[in-house]
Amino acid sequence: MPMHLETAFSTLTEDLLNHIDSVFEATASCRRIRLHGDFHVGNILWRDGPHFVDLDDCMTGPAIQDLWLLLSGEADEMTAQAQVILEGYRQFMDFDRRELQLIEALRTLRYLHHAAWLARRWEDPAFPLAFVWFDSTRYWEDLILSLREQAAKLQEPAIEIRD
Repeated sequence: MPMHLETAFSTLTEDLLNHIDSVFEATASCRRIRLHGDFHVGNILWRDGPHFVDLDDCMTGPAIQDLWLLLSGEADEMTAQAQVILEGYRQFMDFDRRELQLIEALRTLRYLHHAAWLARRWEDPAFPLAFVWFDSTRYWEDLILSLREQAAKLQEPAIEIRD
């Protein structure tokens, strides 16, 4: 990370993590289940029905941790998508609406974890070749901007779904 961005990054992430902690505290009583851990459309192969791949991130957590990666777009688009996904989900299992407030917290953590994953492996000769943009000023400026946008989204009400 360029030195001139270190303070901005560290103070922003500290604020974000404090807010995320409070969101997780507010949802601590939500049921935890076994999860795929990286459940996005790229990890679903279709041939005679769905086949789920890339199971190395399996974990325990709230159901929304798997479901939020299927949502994209602005809040109204994500609301419509969540409505459909949760309608199907609730045919098999109950869903606690309080988990919806975790979506932006989980998205923020994904940004941070991805940057940390790259940083931890940067000494591997394959990583600078595969992720040439990672040590650029532009990458870190864009990440900080994305995190600032996430800070604003964390202040907004969670999407709502109807029964």
